Amino acid sequence: RHTIVVRSTVLPGTVANVVIPILEDCSGKKAGVDFGVAVNPEFLRESTAIADYDQPPMTVIGELDKASGDVLQSLYEELDAPIIRKDIAVAEMIKYTCNVWHATKVTFANEIGNIAKAVGVDGREVMEVVCQDKTLNLSQYYMRPGFAFGGSCLPKDVRALTYRASALDVEAPLLNSLMRSNESQVQNAFDIVSSHDKRKVALLGLSFKAGTDDLRESPLVELAEMLIGKGFDLSIYDSNVEYARVHGANKDYIEGKIPHVSSLLNSDFDDVINNSDVIILGNRDEKFRALAQQAPHGKQVVDLVGFMAQATRVSGRTEGICW
Repeated sequence: RHTIVVRSTVLPGTVANVVIPILEDCSGKKAGVDFGVAVNPEFLRESTAIADYDQPPMTVIGELDKASGDVLQSLYEELDAPIIRKDIAVAEMIKYTCNVWHATKVTFANEIGNIAKAVGVDGREVMEVVCQDKTLNLSQYYMRPGFAFGGSCLPKDVRALTYRASALDVEAPLLNSLMRSNESQVQNAFDIVSSHDKRKVALLGLSFKAGTDDLRESPLVELAEMLIGKGFDLSIYDSNVEYARVHGANKDYIEGKIPHVSSLLNSDFDDVINNSDVIILGNRDEKFRALAQQAPHGKQVVDLVGFMAQATRVSGRTEGICW
C-alpha cells in the first residue's frame, strides 16, 4: 500500500478537498482503504534546515488513518523529539498558526521597540527582560483560545500604551487592533447565543476570573449588557459577585455602575439552570464543568472557557466559542 504524504504548507482543507479527490479520481482507488494519505508540515528555517531537521522541537503528523500515521512515524523514530499525531486538517492549521505566530511576535517586538525608542528607551533591553519570564510571557498560559480578556490590568494598560504611542506619533497597528479584536470576541459569543433563537438565558459567571468578585472591564458584564439590550430574559449566577453585592469591596461598583445587571443575580444555582433554555459557561468556576460534559436535557450549553471535551461536540447541545 502506498502512502502519499504532503510536505508542503497548504491551507486547512486542501488535502481533503483538493488532493484526495484528485488522487482517487486518477487512481480509481479509495483513500484510507487502497492507499494512505498524511500531512507532514516542515518547520525548517533557511540556512539552518539540516540542524532543524536533526533537532526539531516536534514532529507533526496529520493522518487520514492510523496506518498512514504509523508509516510516517517510522521515519522519525531516531529523532529525539515528540511526535504529535493529529487529523489532517489540524496538522495543516498548525503549520500556518506557527508561522503567523512568528510574524506576530516580530511585529509586536518591533512596535514595542518603536515606542520604547520614542521615550528614550532601548527596546532590545526591554524585550530581553520580557523574554526571561517563562512562566507567563513565554508560555502557554495566555495561549488558549476562548473568551475575551478583561480585568483591572490588561484593557487599561493596552489603552494607555497605545494612547502614548499615538501622542508620540508612533504607528502601532498591531497594538491598536487588540481592543477591537477583544470586542469582536464578545460579539462572537453574543452571536452564538442568539443563533439558537431562544430567549431564556442563564449566564454562569460574571466576574472576569473565577474565584474573584472583580467586575472591572469584565467582558461577561459587556455580554450581559448586550443580551439585556436585545431583550433576552437573562438570569445570572456568580457566588462571588453575589457576596460582594452585600459585603464586598465592589459593592458600590455593583450597585452604582451596573444596577441593571446586578439586579439579575440569582443565588439559587438550580433555579438559574432550570429556568433557562441556553446556559452560558462564563468563567472557570469548577461548579460549571459538569454542564459542559453533559448538557441538561432540552438545554443548549455555550462554553466560553474550554470545559467541554472534544467528544462532547457530537451531542449537538454543547458548543464552544472557539471549538
